[in-house]
Amino acid sequence: MIHHVLLACPPGSEAASRAFYTGLLGLTEKPKPPALAARGGCWFTGYDAELHLGVEADFRPARKAHPALLRPDLDDLAARLAAAGHPVTWGDDEIPGMRRFHTHDPHGNRLEFLTPLPA
Repeated sequence: MIHHVLLACPPGSEAASRAFYTGLLGLTEKPKPPALAARGGCWFTGYDAELHLGVEADFRPARKAHPALLRPDLDDLAARLAAAGHPVTWGDDEIPGMRRFHTHDPHGNRLEFLTPLPA
């Protein structure tokens, strides 16, 4: 079992991270331990996953590597993301038994969301 996935973010981007990960994705921000909070970034939890965003001074978004999160509300989530200016690319036929799409967070990191197809 994985405890968390870390994505990088640019310095000073915590507000954009919070708006995206809590506002659009519906995750809950998790307080960082005091020793780590001074480094910046944010931690989020929800849907049996934990995502940490860590500040990287020489930030470059992850364009290929990505977390894949299971979501029961795939169509609603895709509509919210697209309406908020985060294009969605569907890839339903690529993984048998799954519906899925990719998008990018406000920093350009690639994200995948999927749900099992009904039996």
